[in-house]
Amino acid sequence: MSTRALFREDAYRTQCEASVTAIDEMGMHLDQTVFYPLGGGQAGDAGTLTLADGTKIVIADTRKAKFEGATPDDAVHVPAPGQEEALSLLKVGDRVSAEIDWERRYRHMRLHTASHLMCAVLPYPVDGCSITRDYARLDFATVEPIERERVEARLAELIGGAHDVNTEWITDDEMTARPELVRTMSVKPPMGLGRVRLLRIENVDLQPCGGTHVRNTGEIGGLRIAKLEKKSARTRRLVLELV
Repeated sequence: MSTRALFREDAYRTQCEASVTAIDEMGMHLDQTVFYPLGGGQAGDAGTLTLADGTKIVIADTRKAKFEGATPDDAVHVPAPGQEEALSLLKVGDRVSAEIDWERRYRHMRLHTASHLMCAVLPYPVDGCSITRDYARLDFATVEPIERERVEARLAELIGGAHDVNTEWITDDEMTARPELVRTMSVKPPMGLGRVRLLRIENVDLQPCGGTHVRNTGEIGGLRIAKLEKKSARTRRLVLELV
């Protein structure tokens, strides 16, 4: 049974009720979840699964499932170390309450949306990215110098412009026919389910993305460029932090 990815429908939803569909060496599989699995450069969610008797299992990470026939939405909830007693109480078919670490998730959302703004500010292919609770790292494939002050000023302008952020869908075939929408060289569009989700920042940017984002650029808040360096002869690395 595939996992219903509730975070794709509403990134602000923090909790859901779910049934355990499988337990393996990686962790727990649920029929639906609010936990985002590591992918597309964005870190996986952490949080808790609460059993019917109130026992809590701490989830340290969420990863994409690896079983045969798994879809991009199938997730496995990875327990933190030292959960053996709580895990011994869990079995397939049990109902649990799944709740994410919202503070961590919301930082992911703000920084991930900021990384899309960067694609509008610096119109170069992205040759690597990482979205964590502490920073967003982007590697731009360019030999051109990047001016820190100009980039920070343009980012502040786009954030202050309070641009709406929305999602829309196209088919896999439509995505294949529109390769110009893809900005990342290292991360493939989230295909495989018959349709692809696009993230549109009104009047700013449009590109495929399966990650979680804020509803408006004004939610991102203050940003600073913590690092700007020449990663290679043809790549410039930029690290953003929230302030």
